Amino acid sequence: MHRQCLLFAALLLIVPSLLAQDKPHTDQSLYVVIGAFAIPRNAIEFTENAKKQNYAAVYELNPKRKLFYVYVMHTEDRKAAINESIRLQKQSPYTDTWVYSGLLGDNPQVVKINESERAEAIEQLTEEKKPASDMAPGTIVVTEVNQEVKSETETNTEEVKAVAEGTIVAAVKPTIIEEPGAKPFLFRITSLVDRDTLAGDVDIFDADAATKNRKSGTYRGNDWVNVKPVNKSGNMLLECEVFGYRKLQLPLNYNTPEATDGVTIDGNQITVPFELVRLQKGDKAIMFNVYFYKDAAIMRPESRYEVNSLLEMLQENPKYKIRIHGHTNGNSAGKIISMGDSKNFFQLNKDNKEGRGSAKKLSEERALLIQNYLIENGIDPVRSEVKAWGGKQPIYEVDHQAAQANVRVEIEILDN
Repeated sequence: MHRQCLLFAALLLIVPSLLAQDKPHTDQSLYVVIGAFAIPRNAIEFTENAKKQNYAAVYELNPKRKLFYVYVMHTEDRKAAINESIRLQKQSPYTDTWVYSGLLGDNPQVVKINESERAEAIEQLTEEKKPASDMAPGTIVVTEVNQEVKSETETNTEEVKAVAEGTIVAAVKPTIIEEPGAKPFLFRITSLVDRDTLAGDVDIFDADAATKNRKSGTYRGNDWVNVKPVNKSGNMLLECEVFGYRKLQLPLNYNTPEATDGVTIDGNQITVPFELVRLQKGDKAIMFNVYFYKDAAIMRPESRYEVNSLLEMLQENPKYKIRIHGHTNGNSAGKIISMGDSKNFFQLNKDNKEGRGSAKKLSEERALLIQNYLIENGIDPVRSEVKAWGGKQPIYEVDHQAAQANVRVEIEILDN
């Protein structure tokens, strides 16, 4: 009987996951996200661990931000999404849970939960905690499963058995489907010092083009991808840049890739190694995957990965000293939202402070926010300093279609 209960519980866990995957993704979709990762295997491990803790977790790539989102709910019901996100913040290990809106990968936005919605969700949680008067303590309530749903899961007997017995179901290794006129490449990105796998992309440029900065394509590292030739000669320039490491450029001929040192060919599969070295004194790096809420010196939750990469870099080498440069898009003054006493670096809160100031002030507060995050996590304050620029050093014109890239933080290595 006990085993049957376990199997039934496992069914209840697997069914929502299957439904979440099958449900169509539209521009009205809302996702309750519990994690964001740059490396696929980390997203897989996180997802499997969440499933082991009875959460119907699913992971999918957001190609716009080059991160894998792990979510536990996919719905178009705003109230349901908000209630679930707050429940997880309050009653689970996933205290940084947030809600994303829109078609995943197509300019999704963090949903801002207003105070009335938050209060209503918390009140509902409080009511749910009250024990029913006619129910014995410890009683487990089991919801009846629709027979149609049950039949859909009957083919997953082994998976149910594995979940019930507390084991992780091994993920099936994806195989690349070759495209006509393309070759399968694996761009293996690692740290030169410890050979640790690094999350990153490889940009390919046409080496014969008059304009050498004309990019032909971007491909995810550490995963098999199909690459097509960029010209008749086959001459390409490969470029890999991962935050915390020096940019590496590698010339390669598409027709004779084996002529480049380190490149290996197994059958028709080509592996190109990128062994990156840490930033050195005088180097600067843009934190491309750090995002801020509008008018706020508060990071969006998906920024955690890259900020932690900076933290790890400083922890690895105690000699590192850095300068954190803050930049905005334009120089207009306006509202500035700052972190409150709760010190939540990655979410808007009811204790946030609101004021007004210049663009330079906003850029300074954003740089200080990252400095404070490093200090909170054990980095000596003397190892970092802050420089605010406002909109004085834009990458693009203020009204350019890519002007959002002007809103950024750069890290300069002062000593190593």
